[in-house]
Amino acid sequence: MIPSSNRHGGKRLAFGIACALGLPWAVHAQASAPPAAGASAREQMLEQRVDQLEQELAELKGMIQAQKAAAASAPAPVAPAPSAPAQMVAAAPAPATPVFSSAPGISVALHGFIDATAFSQNRSFTFGNGQNAEYPVPGSSGSFSGVDVRNTRFWLDFSGAKFAGDWVGGGRIEMDFFGGYNGTGAYSQQQPIPRLRQAYMDLTNPNTGSTVRIGQMWDLMFPLDNLPSSLAHIAFPLGFGAGMVGWRFPGVIWMQDLNHGASGPLWRLDLAAFEGSWSGPNGAVNNTNYLTAGNAGFRPQVEARLRVQDKDWLAYAVAHYSEVDLRGVGNTASAPIKSSVKSVGYEVGGSWKPGPWMFKGLLYSGRGLGELFGDLAQFGDIKDRGGYLQVGYNFTPHWSANAFYGISKPDTDDVVRWMGNGATGLLRSRQSALNVEYAAGAYELGLEWMYDQLDSTSNGDNRKTTDGHQVSVSALYHF
Repeated sequence: MIPSSNRHGGKRLAFGIACALGLPWAVHAQASAPPAAGASAREQMLEQRVDQLEQELAELKGMIQAQKAAAASAPAPVAPAPSAPAQMVAAAPAPATPVFSSAPGISVALHGFIDATAFSQNRSFTFGNGQNAEYPVPGSSGSFSGVDVRNTRFWLDFSGAKFAGDWVGGGRIEMDFFGGYNGTGAYSQQQPIPRLRQAYMDLTNPNTGSTVRIGQMWDLMFPLDNLPSSLAHIAFPLGFGAGMVGWRFPGVIWMQDLNHGASGPLWRLDLAAFEGSWSGPNGAVNNTNYLTAGNAGFRPQVEARLRVQDKDWLAYAVAHYSEVDLRGVGNTASAPIKSSVKSVGYEVGGSWKPGPWMFKGLLYSGRGLGELFGDLAQFGDIKDRGGYLQVGYNFTPHWSANAFYGISKPDTDDVVRWMGNGATGLLRSRQSALNVEYAAGAYELGLEWMYDQLDSTSNGDNRKTTDGHQVSVSALYHF
């Protein structure tokens, strides 16, 4: 069916062409007729009419050319095959990511996702409620429900910059909306504040398989390659601080392929140094000098990771070390219990995808891991061990289900010793979660149940167990 605008445009064009073709005959007839009074006036009117028709004809030609150009740029409709399998539908490519240039030779691509979660829970949770809930606040009570969109995230990827020799550059700026709320009034919850997550530059040599990353990024203990699957818990993954550790810091990472260009499993060694971190001198409110004693004496966190990856599996091992002067810069704070703490951590983890199954997990141990969300986010010379395991199964290209279990067990005696000096009496967390997810194109839908039991003490002698659960429904759109 031809659109109405096109039909009217065609009629106007036909009329204009007919008038234009008839103009020479009208002029000839006027010229051959005997002169009469007022002939000069009629000629002027005729010339004006000719000019008007020529202008309308030019406008109509422009309209037709614009319509042809729009039709040529629109993709032709393709009828789906009557027996197209679901796998083909699921594998349909997503729309191309918009790319623009910020400088000659440099491409910038916008990525991200919108994530909305409706939730209901029976306790207040640590780190927050909704999308950043992890384990219950000891002794809390009262049900709570709401809708959370703070997982929503966007980032810009830069590529194409040239450096010296064979080195090329790139980078990323990444933000979400866990920066707090705009005030505390009745309307603040609907105005979350953006939060900088990552901001780094890359220098890469494709001939040697070397990459240097400078800026703020995840440390090597954070399992960025094998995070648990969840649509409700993304920025604060399942088990974060309660089965896995790690955080983002300014620093530098050297990533080196060990068998660059070889076939089979790919080996890589990562070496990193990050800014120091701690919960202030004396673990209290004396947060001077970058709000932390971790920078005193220029003592960075140093880490190393050995990583190997093949087609359907991944494995890695990480070591972490740092030393923190609890007296702060210039020894201005009174040291609690001891003047310094050594933070040491070890981790092994990986993932495996045999057919429709997916297995992810890790184990970690160490002491003084509060700076990495270890020790249940408590600070002190506290031993800690934990880990998580998630098993997933893809029923179809669209439907999947996942079962998760994570545990964190700080040493009880160490926690009691450091209570009031960085420890809050949290002794053990056990977190379980089940979710069902549906994915189609750029969209994902999920239903999830999360449950956590937390053992704690308020005075070092008593013991209390607080359990809490959260039920959530999430929708996510990638762009």
